[in-house]
Amino acid sequence: MGNYTCYADGYEHVYQTHIFQVNVPPVIRVYPESQAREPGVTASLRCHAEGIPNPQLGWLKNGIDITPKLSKQLTLQANGSEVHISNVRYEDTGAYTCIAKNEAGVDEDISSLFVEDSARKTCLGIGNMFYVFYEDGIKVIQPIECEFQRHIKPSEKLLGFQDEVCPKAEEDEVQKCVWASAVNVKDKFIYVAQPTLDRVLIVDVQSQKVVQAVSTDPVPVKLHYDKSHDQVWVLSWGTMEKTSPTLQVITLASGNVPHHTIHTQPVGKQFDRVDDFFIPTTTLIITHMRFGFILHKDEAALQKIDLETMSYIKTINLKDYSCIPQSLAYTHLGGYYFIGCKPDSTGAIPLQLMVDGVTDSVIGFNSDVTGTPYVSPDGHYLVSINDVKGVVRVQYITIRGEIQEAFDIHTNLHISDLAFQPSFTEAHQYNIYGSSSQQTDVLFVELSSGKVKMIKSLKEPLKAEEWPWNRKNRQIQDSGLFGQYLMTPSKDSLFILDGRLNKLNCEITEVEKGNTVIWVGDA
Repeated sequence: MGNYTCYADGYEHVYQTHIFQVNVPPVIRVYPESQAREPGVTASLRCHAEGIPNPQLGWLKNGIDITPKLSKQLTLQANGSEVHISNVRYEDTGAYTCIAKNEAGVDEDISSLFVEDSARKTCLGIGNMFYVFYEDGIKVIQPIECEFQRHIKPSEKLLGFQDEVCPKAEEDEVQKCVWASAVNVKDKFIYVAQPTLDRVLIVDVQSQKVVQAVSTDPVPVKLHYDKSHDQVWVLSWGTMEKTSPTLQVITLASGNVPHHTIHTQPVGKQFDRVDDFFIPTTTLIITHMRFGFILHKDEAALQKIDLETMSYIKTINLKDYSCIPQSLAYTHLGGYYFIGCKPDSTGAIPLQLMVDGVTDSVIGFNSDVTGTPYVSPDGHYLVSINDVKGVVRVQYITIRGEIQEAFDIHTNLHISDLAFQPSFTEAHQYNIYGSSSQQTDVLFVELSSGKVKMIKSLKEPLKAEEWPWNRKNRQIQDSGLFGQYLMTPSKDSLFILDGRLNKLNCEITEVEKGNTVIWVGDA
């Protein structure tokens, strides 16, 4: 969708613009699908819907509209996306249907509540955990009570194999693990890179065991799960000096089969220029991605790649804009790619570029915005971080793809990583949490209002030189569509934040260099 302009060649003032909007029927998710509660406690049922335009939400209980029944005990929160029942009674048992409607259609889903004596706790299944990869193996952590569910030690054997999770090097006195990137594959497996062992480990979420090691090219540092094609992309450096980087793909990633890597088709049969890659993530309404981009070292261009054939199909030249791409973000609203450019020889950061995803043409600069772009899961917010100037720029993208200026935040925090958190006060809204690469604070911003808050004294992050695998020496990890918790590691602790109350939930000590964190929710 977008603005299509027909003009008379040679007469630049003779034109007419057609505004084309694509309406998309709602797609809905409820949480939890089922829960049991004892009488007298509180129960919450949440609903998330996406569509174009934004859907309107309603709730039924056993087929009857609950709106006339609202009371102090039964309330609707977050613009109707959450049913809150305090002091539950037996008669609150029922099937609660969330219905989402917009101009294009309707969708619904059911969240069941059972009120019974001695109800089993069902708010957290085996899935709702943070997995933390650190020097002493893997810790599986339940965020509400901050409890360890499992500790996979470096000496633990892979299921059915003699190989260890982190084999001890001859020169090491203590058996330690070195991790880089990790990805969640359909809440079924976690793939995690071991850069010093030239392999990727596969962790089975159900058994909480490491089940396979997949050999890769030397020094694998970045993984990305392409959900559209069920494949994990692996960027390897070849050496710590990045002298011979390669791209490999692990296909059928969610299958219970022995896995191996295959190489992508290189440009001119040359691997040694791959600097990074970008594949857009899917959403509830955009469930298939066809293309990605490869970034070549010191090259003012994007190499477009077909994710199905894993081969290059086009070069998008950025020389006219003096932009060597360093980071990308994508919104399906208007189909734009936003490109953050590398600093020039003077250290100045060039303006952000925009590329149209349909025509592959460079639209031009994104106003006067600079820095690393991040797009919210719903496609509506573009957050750009310029660490040199200490500016966080927030822009709003309408359903027609119009980019509107929102607000700037000036900070000396040096943002290392950023996570989007669903708002608990408004439907279709997101907040952000930014972790600092140098200081001990986390920045919280309510995107709908611009309200800013600091969560302070979360201890020092890993030093950048101790984390060579990417620029994010302090990660911040959210807990998915319905999660209220975030985790951010310091040098020797883990901090779990409560995104509903915007405060620290707990600190978990003696987890050193736990800078690889993955969330696994209920499948």
